Amino acid sequence: MTWSGKERWVQESVLSRELYNSGHLFEAASAHYLATGKRNFLNIALKNADLLVSVFGPGKRNDAPGHEIVEMGLVRLYRITKEQKYLDLAKFFIDCRGKTIDPKKSYYQDQAPVVQQDEAVGHAVRAGYLYSGVTDVAVFTGNLDYINAIDKIWDNMVSKKFYITGGIGAIHDGERFGDNYELPNLTSYNETCAAIANVYWNYRMFLLHGDAKYIDVMERSLYNNVIAGVGLDGKTFFYPNPLECDAKFPFNRGSLNRQPWFDCSCCPTNLCRFLPSVPGYIYARKQNTIYINLFVASSTKIDLNSKTSVELNQQTNYPWNGNVKITIDPSNRSKFAVYIRIPGWVRNQPVPGNLYSYINPAKETVVVRVNGKNAEFKTENNYAVIDREWKKGDLIEYNLPLNIHRIVANLNVAADRNKVALERGPIVYCIEGVDNHNMSENLMLPDDALLSAEFEKNKLNGVIVVSGEQTVFNTSTDGLSKLVKNTTFCCNSLL
Repeated sequence: MTWSGKERWVQESVLSRELYNSGHLFEAASAHYLATGKRNFLNIALKNADLLVSVFGPGKRNDAPGHEIVEMGLVRLYRITKEQKYLDLAKFFIDCRGKTIDPKKSYYQDQAPVVQQDEAVGHAVRAGYLYSGVTDVAVFTGNLDYINAIDKIWDNMVSKKFYITGGIGAIHDGERFGDNYELPNLTSYNETCAAIANVYWNYRMFLLHGDAKYIDVMERSLYNNVIAGVGLDGKTFFYPNPLECDAKFPFNRGSLNRQPWFDCSCCPTNLCRFLPSVPGYIYARKQNTIYINLFVASSTKIDLNSKTSVELNQQTNYPWNGNVKITIDPSNRSKFAVYIRIPGWVRNQPVPGNLYSYINPAKETVVVRVNGKNAEFKTENNYAVIDREWKKGDLIEYNLPLNIHRIVANLNVAADRNKVALERGPIVYCIEGVDNHNMSENLMLPDDALLSAEFEKNKLNGVIVVSGEQTVFNTSTDGLSKLVKNTTFCCNSLL
């Protein structure tokens, strides 16, 4: 009764999950309809949505959902049905927040009206779902107050509250965002669901603004924090995803190992619904333009207009290899633009802003060929833009430099001072104790150490391993650190 209350809806702004469950229902029904064309599940969701329309709104209940996602779900129904009432209700739920200014309500993002918020706060999953819903409504309404607020919140998150692995929600207590630059490693939370929510939000920010920097953040979360949440067997899961493990701090709901289930099952089920949707993030279209956002072996067909459709085939072994081949097959000779993302790590900017930076950044560039010849292209919003007349069989060869980078954090991040992270392409690497004589916490990487990358097919179903010379220290009983030996380490990716 504490969570649900004595009557329906009365605890909705705090603990109840009624609207949260409705949101997931709308998401599931929309996905089922788009995949099958069948309306049986969709009709159930619409019946529930109509109930919400009858209960909530001007002159009716005005509860701010305590655990957001119904906003995203309502917009999904609006996109399918074009029924304005669903978009209006999503906006109403957003505008219900902050009826009273109360910092104590920041856990639910209810401390102030959304249009007055400028910082990522509170429970990270709830926040990610709310910010996704706000961005959805901004896309369809053009509401400038929403856009201004969500831009400020995103800037705060990515420049002060974002882990190099793409994780959000640093603090165990409340599974929440911490203060600016509060990014501990051993006790970091980084819930798998929060990483998924971060993917949702950043993809929507891309749809709103058309800038590849949002895909950079999305990809970092996808290739590191999200995928670390599930084992290679597909049956075991992480709930939190810390950046450091001392085999003592119980980071994974009381266990150091991936688990088949949790008392709160949101992460396993969220992964089950999210991973099949990943193909939908590879490509995008706007008017007479095709966007290639993720580099994944895939095929798709995009209708540019009533006269022209384009089949695309992408061949690549990314992220282990930076060579990408894209075949363009329009239904007829047509002039249109292809936007191919230039990742931030090629532009020596691992993350938008100054939260993280490379040591000794290299001058790198992408190489673009069309039909075997070097192609002229302009850059726009961090995309390589090829605008020309295309015909069947045209081939784009896109080569991305995959060098090993050392990353340092902003000095305001106390937990990362005098520390370095390693990445290659979009992959952040993890130093495993099993590869380093169980002394992964005793390593010092000299500034001039040479690093190399090698593909090992028998590790984790085949990964690139980074190796290099480093110094190992052993802490003696008197608390002093003594040099043990130089050795070679291997950094296995979080995959």
